[in-house]
Amino acid sequence: MCPKSGSERKHCWVCYQTEDESDEEWVRPCRCKGTSKWIHQQCLQRWIDEKQKNNLTTKVACSQCKTEYVLVFPPYRRFVYFLETCDRIIYGTSPFACGIIVIGSLYWSALSYGAVTVMQVLGQEEGKAAMEQVDPLTLLLGLPSIPLMLVLGKLIRWEDQVLKLWRKHYRRIPLLGYLVGTPAEKSIENAERYLTGRDNFSDPVAGTRMFCGALILPTIATVIGRYLYPKVSSNFHKTILGGLTFILAKGVLKIYLRQQQFIRQTNRKVLNFDENDTNDPKSKLAKSESAPIVRS
Repeated sequence: MCPKSGSERKHCWVCYQTEDESDEEWVRPCRCKGTSKWIHQQCLQRWIDEKQKNNLTTKVACSQCKTEYVLVFPPYRRFVYFLETCDRIIYGTSPFACGIIVIGSLYWSALSYGAVTVMQVLGQEEGKAAMEQVDPLTLLLGLPSIPLMLVLGKLIRWEDQVLKLWRKHYRRIPLLGYLVGTPAEKSIENAERYLTGRDNFSDPVAGTRMFCGALILPTIATVIGRYLYPKVSSNFHKTILGGLTFILAKGVLKIYLRQQQFIRQTNRKVLNFDENDTNDPKSKLAKSESAPIVRS
């Protein structure tokens, strides 16, 4: 028998073994010709497994001629086929079931939060009595909307509007400039751009801060109303007054802080490079803090 030439000899393009070096099963799975048309069955199986990445339904094709491999599986028994069908159904419906569970959990959490908030604002007995007098369907729709309305209320950023008016008319009231300082005129535009971007709701941290602040507001309002307005007989009125007091005080402090940050940003300076500098952070900090703040 004549020996096969190099072009006729089977050569695996995965492990690079020839038919003389291996007794494994060979297969020609695609249209490739020459030395790359043959491959070991087991080598091809491993290569297909790497391409499918545990997803047996993924189609795999030859990387050279783009021919899709024909994969044949041995038939299942009926019981095994039934189990696999059930597994596929569960796998396909799991994302939808997960979504329903998450939405349901959020709904019942919002419903519970709304009920607790009503009893917290009106008082435990008054809150229960008020909810018992309301239609159940109205409660199922109204109570979950309480946390939603609180979060939407946080989107009303009235402090920013007050700050804009303040910065626009502060020159007319010299006393305000003396109390809180005066920004450097040349850097006002850059400072406003910087400080505006800090409270962007696209920032995940800012979003969580807004969410937590909205949900904790009824508790803070109840506590403040109880201690600052003990003579008010109605629990509801106490909570409203406490909430308004907290929002106003928090807004004033926030406005003051933002204005101080704004002034500090406008008075920022870059120091000259000093070749004899010892790179001591404390000395640099002392130099930066010694920069005067302009006041009217």
